[in-house]
Amino acid sequence: MSRRALAGLAVLAAIVVVGLAYLVLFRESTLTPRLVASKPVATIGAGSDAIAVAEDGSLLAWVPPPKEGNLPELALESPPKGPRVRGTVLEQVRVLAAVPAALRPYVERSYFGESGVDVILTSGIELRFGSAGQAARKWKAAAAVLADPSVTSLDYVDLHAPEHPATGGSGHTLPPFP
Repeated sequence: MSRRALAGLAVLAAIVVVGLAYLVLFRESTLTPRLVASKPVATIGAGSDAIAVAEDGSLLAWVPPPKEGNLPELALESPPKGPRVRGTVLEQVRVLAAVPAALRPYVERSYFGESGVDVILTSGIELRFGSAGQAARKWKAAAAVLADPSVTSLDYVDLHAPEHPATGGSGHTLPPFP
């Protein structure tokens, strides 16, 4: 056999060895790209200018504006410069991301007030969350108060301590829950 033929066989053997090594050693650990969908939980603005905000605070400018009334509105005049909301607006987004599905149609908007994150229901009732900490527990407490048949009207539910929610006022009737 000529030197050229031997060199060709050596190259072919090296390719086969490398290929087999890849299949055995590395194929299972190769990264596979995945698409992660962001779930919109609120909007900044209204109408055709609305921008959706994902549960992690990312601005979803590439998503078509949501229909009016589908998502709660954040009290901002314009979107922040950058790819996401921060600070007190992010606290609001975290609270809105934890809204139970049954209550979602009744959540109108959120703002950051004197006591922290406040959520306004379509009936005008104010839910006072304070911080976004324990948001799921606070929403459960709010749902329990709103579902209580002895409560027919109120102005606010204070959820700072979810194990002991406080209510006050009588100016707003409860939303018609299914």
